[in-house]
Amino acid sequence: MPIEFTHIPGKTADAAVPFFYDFAETSTKLGLIEDGGFQKIVVDDSAGLLTNMDLASQVLNRTASLEVVLTHWAGVIEPTVAARQLASIDRQSGGRLALRMISEPLNDDDAETRPVGHGVVWQRIDEYLVLLKRLWSNDRPFDHEGAFYSIKNGYVPRKGPHGADLLVRMGGQSGTALKVAGRHADVFELAPGPIDDIRQLMERARGAAAEHGRAGKLRFALPVRIHQGVSAAGHKAVDLSGPPAQVALSLLAYAGLGIDEFMIVGVDTPREIATAGRETLALLRNSLARREASEFQPGAYAPRPGLETRAAG
Repeated sequence: MPIEFTHIPGKTADAAVPFFYDFAETSTKLGLIEDGGFQKIVVDDSAGLLTNMDLASQVLNRTASLEVVLTHWAGVIEPTVAARQLASIDRQSGGRLALRMISEPLNDDDAETRPVGHGVVWQRIDEYLVLLKRLWSNDRPFDHEGAFYSIKNGYVPRKGPHGADLLVRMGGQSGTALKVAGRHADVFELAPGPIDDIRQLMERARGAAAEHGRAGKLRFALPVRIHQGVSAAGHKAVDLSGPPAQVALSLLAYAGLGIDEFMIVGVDTPREIATAGRETLALLRNSLARREASEFQPGAYAPRPGLETRAAG
């Protein structure tokens, strides 16, 4: 499967307005992102979950092919309401929506009833996702009484194009987080760190997915910063420095681990977006094409000593 690229919008040092809040300029940037080789864009705004859903709809309406990765969390909207709204967004976009579940809201004011304790948070996420998938697939109303949610006659009459197979993205490093991700995630977003730590986290995530018979279905995404800008809060990334050819070579080493997607942080001005697409992304795609043509074997592109892979916040 070819490598995919996801754009994570941030705020550049000379920009006082977040990425999505000047839609005249944003439309220009979205066009460059779409034409520059990115397949996806993350919507993850500090204003909260409802704002994220509104922004996702706007982005989908202004693009033809970009998939929107909508950051979402449990505890703000009841599952039945969320299932209907998400199905509607996905349906209107022709199936270009993915759900990125995080463990905590970005703003405490967004969650009136936030459970206390790491394990409880993930238990709620688990129940929430089970209910969303059931609502997206059921052909008749159902009742549910669980630890966090109570539903009477739950039903979504108009499903999205993917039904219960709407793509779910998750991350985490604790055993509890991995257990829930192993059950639900289609894409696992890796935490930045040394390449050996990333490899070990991938093995742990595959092991958690294997418990549910899903080891072969899990794909991996890695956040990477290739420009020394000011990234959006909460988006940590592997920091790769150097000219485009050097960065592409570094990314090739990560691709050799089995990573399917790079989430690019710190590329926000029109010039940065165009340059990244024309240089770094194109170089990596060409290198991968040559690798496949040479019948690449795992391990052939091991990281060289001195490869700079420090985690950056």
